[in-house]
Amino acid sequence: MDLTMIAAVILAAGAAGGLAYALLYPLLNGEVRAEKRQKALVETKGARRAERSSGLSRRDQVAQSLRDLERREKSRHKVTLEGRIVQAGLKWSKRKFLLVSVAAGLVLGLLVTALTGSPLMGAFGFFAGAFGLPRWLLRFLKARRIAKYLEELPNAMDIIVRGIKSGLPLNDCIRMIASEAQEPVRSEFRAIVEQQSLGLSIADAISKLYERVPVPESNFFAIVISIQAKAGGNLSESLGNLSRVLRERKKMKGKIQAMSQEAKASAAIIACLPPTVAVLTYLSSPKYIELLWITNPGKVALVLCAVWMSIGVAVMRRMINFDM
Repeated sequence: MDLTMIAAVILAAGAAGGLAYALLYPLLNGEVRAEKRQKALVETKGARRAERSSGLSRRDQVAQSLRDLERREKSRHKVTLEGRIVQAGLKWSKRKFLLVSVAAGLVLGLLVTALTGSPLMGAFGFFAGAFGLPRWLLRFLKARRIAKYLEELPNAMDIIVRGIKSGLPLNDCIRMIASEAQEPVRSEFRAIVEQQSLGLSIADAISKLYERVPVPESNFFAIVISIQAKAGGNLSESLGNLSRVLRERKKMKGKIQAMSQEAKASAAIIACLPPTVAVLTYLSSPKYIELLWITNPGKVALVLCAVWMSIGVAVMRRMINFDM
């Protein structure tokens, strides 16, 4: 046997031995068994983790719902002009509101110019009529609409509670309110029904209620429905507690208004006293007080008095107004 054949046999034996070592050594020293145990342990941990994530406790689900609503709340702070028009209960478009604002500014500007004969005062009148008066009207209509909404909302909650206790689903209770409640609750719940017909879930449709009526009571209602949709629970009991909270808040607000009436009356008397004294003085001694708008020092004094009176009225208003 030549050297070439011997070398080939040695190489083949070495290759076979190496292959056998690579295949049999993990079985002999337990590496395969260790890998199997590790794989099984990892799969068990993953299954337990998935089970824990799918079976979250009610407290975790409630906390997650509150975090989602808080995140949504932070994104709603900036209200557009269209949103303010909707909150005021008007059916106007943005273009119509701007046209009405310009028309009000022109009318007030022309009226001030005709009364004073000063184009500068007419420009101030146009500014007040185009920018101040329409926005004040929106705030006034919004406040009046919110007052009516808060007056009727606890009754709507009671209707839902009685309907659920009698076996009706939540959607039917909301439709009942949308057809029988007083305005503006009826129109707001009708909007919820319409949004549901467009494909939104009931929790998402109710969460949009705060955008149209930005009061904490709307947010409370959305939180209760959202938590019940995600975590379950006794909806009639939750809404019954909400109705009781709303009525207690209403009572507390009435008590606060009654207790602050004395301060409001004092502030009104203090604010009206200087102009009343000025008018009475002008009626009794016109030449004595007309120096305030004839001479330059008198004009400066009038401007300073108006500024300080405005500051005082603003401070008193902040002191006697309470937000709930």
